[in-house]
Amino acid sequence: MFELFSYQFFVMAIVAVVLISISAAIIGTYILTRRLVAISGGVTHACFGGLGLGYFLGINPILPAAGFAIASSMAVEWMSRRLHLREDSAIAVIWALGMAIGVIFVFITPGYVPELTSFLFGNILTISAADLWAFAIYTAVLVTFFCLLYHQIVACAFDRDFAQVSGLPVRFITYAMTTLTAVGIVLTIRLVGVMLLMSMLSLPMMTAEVFSRRYRSIMLLSVGISLVCSIAGLLIGARADIPCSAFIVLLMASAFILAKLLFKLRPSSAKA
Repeated sequence: MFELFSYQFFVMAIVAVVLISISAAIIGTYILTRRLVAISGGVTHACFGGLGLGYFLGINPILPAAGFAIASSMAVEWMSRRLHLREDSAIAVIWALGMAIGVIFVFITPGYVPELTSFLFGNILTISAADLWAFAIYTAVLVTFFCLLYHQIVACAFDRDFAQVSGLPVRFITYAMTTLTAVGIVLTIRLVGVMLLMSMLSLPMMTAEVFSRRYRSIMLLSVGISLVCSIAGLLIGARADIPCSAFIVLLMASAFILAKLLFKLRPSSAKA
């Protein structure tokens, strides 16, 4: 099994997993704390509109997808603030709108669009050096921004009203984190696909939350959980010749279920 590490494509997949685990932990913990886990699905599916537009115009679909992702994230914030719409309702609106636009553009695009499969399901074993560099730069920017404004970000994530009263730059932090989340989703979706992306932005953090309620602990634990499940999924999937992304999701879901079961059994065993 370990001879896989002698192949360049597998080593690049491991490096990608490390970078994605770090960035997903930062983004995922933020949206989990704000109770906006559904935004990962909403923005991801809203990107489909940008992908369809890109294929229709014959340009790199990542560019319009990034525009759709940022615009949809901003739209959720705008609708919740200006239209007094619940954020989950706003997410449902942009989710449906993005998918509808994408379907229309894909339908009217001449010919077949085979690349859509890679965006929907992804193949982490086909990551290129250019993809890694782009994501490494993004991760560096995200980590730097988070380290510089850690306390303000945590305050805004837990209670925006209190942070606003305290004089913190709530609007700037909210829109900055929203933009970084959208860009991260666009970059990650091409690497791992929709299915694995949504799992990496939610399941490790939900598992970590079973054991800790502290923001920093959840974030660090989720990095470890994501790395263990992802590397194990890569090894087993590549060895068994099955889709690695699906196996990684299966391991992450199993880890969450196991953590919940252990947490429920712990009080009964203590009483006994």
